[in-house]
Amino acid sequence: MSEVYATRRSRLRECCNAAGTAAALISRPANVRYLAGAAPQGAVLLLGKREDLLVCAAPPDDRPTEGRPDDHLRLEILPSPGGDTAVAAAGLAAAQGADTLAVEEHHLTVTRYRAVSCVAPRLRLTGLGAAVEQLRVVKDEEEISCLRIGAEIADQALGELLESILVGRTERHLALELERRLVDHGADGPAFATSVATGPNAGRRGHRPTDRRVEEGDFLSVCLGAAYRGYRCEIGRTFVIGTSPADWQIELYDLVFTAQRAGRESLAPGAACREVDGAARQVLDSAGYAQGLPPLIGHGVGLEIDEDPQLAPSAMGKLDACVPVTVEPGVHLPGRGGVRIDDTLVVRPEADGGPELLTITTKELLAL
Repeated sequence: MSEVYATRRSRLRECCNAAGTAAALISRPANVRYLAGAAPQGAVLLLGKREDLLVCAAPPDDRPTEGRPDDHLRLEILPSPGGDTAVAAAGLAAAQGADTLAVEEHHLTVTRYRAVSCVAPRLRLTGLGAAVEQLRVVKDEEEISCLRIGAEIADQALGELLESILVGRTERHLALELERRLVDHGADGPAFATSVATGPNAGRRGHRPTDRRVEEGDFLSVCLGAAYRGYRCEIGRTFVIGTSPADWQIELYDLVFTAQRAGRESLAPGAACREVDGAARQVLDSAGYAQGLPPLIGHGVGLEIDEDPQLAPSAMGKLDACVPVTVEPGVHLPGRGGVRIDDTLVVRPEADGGPELLTITTKELLAL
């Protein structure tokens, strides 16, 4: 993997050189991990004029879930606790003879930015923008493999939950059980806070589990994800509890399923992000659910659970091959509940079989 990280840093250096910047300071943890193999607590990466350095507040631990720093990258450990790695890195950049330093202004606090400015007053600070995030959009096959394994873990955890008794248990209890099962099956941990929503809560995006108990006839919507070697996937499904679905539940479920399928089938290299959103959104709009729809139909995933690209009405840009995204339309009816269906897929050309579905738990409306 050392060659992979070195290549990534070379690509970023090309961006910096094109912008006339001699060095760069990477502080956002996901970006540090992408370029260095690991992001120990508080660490920053200096893309130096003469040498790249991973500046750490303390020696990295050996936990596999935290990643392993690139063996070809020199570690610089702060001599005393309480120091600021970003400030130390700026001093090291100046010592290497750099006269400019690109920083992630969208991540540094104002206080930290000022401290970096003060430590090397002759060092001109410039903005790096989202250069690293843009490099991260298209994944290599090793990254996709990590996402695929994470999806398998999430599918397995969800499948086991569906085989257990659900009536009478609380949303909070079920969410905790799902997160335990993720770890049991090899995940670093949950990719994000697991959402379990029942009855009138079902289908609500970002619902935080409560002490409401599962009742017969409820919609039950679940959204979870596994983190594996730092990479995060997402799956969401909706079921009916304990009895045959009511007519309104079948109708609503079929509508969201149709919208989700339209979004999935629109994924292709060269497809406009807003057109993928529009394909799913138009199905729901036509059925009279324009109000209250989520602001986006999907988003990229990777070292963070919400990355570029954004599949939204105002999104700019087009999809590339090997970009993993979610497609997750939903409808929530206040006081009644709703449906959400969420998959993680990888954009692939038609010659390679089209979009690769990573989350394979059935989308049939099951009565549990």
